[in-house]
Amino acid sequence: MPPPIMEAMTYLVILAFVAILGSLAAALYFMMRNGDDNRAKGSKMARALAFRVGFSILLFICVLLAWKFGYINPTGLPLR
Repeated sequence: MPPPIMEAMTYLVILAFVAILGSLAAALYFMMRNGDDNRAKGSKMARALAFRVGFSILLFICVLLAWKFGYINPTGLPLR
């Protein structure tokens, strides 16, 4: 049975991926939507893409911290 921190990490990674895909979908929606003011549409799209970058960086940092604290181990290819 995996330790509780591993289960929490699994949910954190899944949540981060959903947030990344959601913000990417929101940026696509704002890009494709017809609007009167192009500046407002562009700022909403840029904010959604900035959130996507922020979520990606947060996910990367969480994976690095999990590796540093020993919660996950790299497996890689077996040596001959």
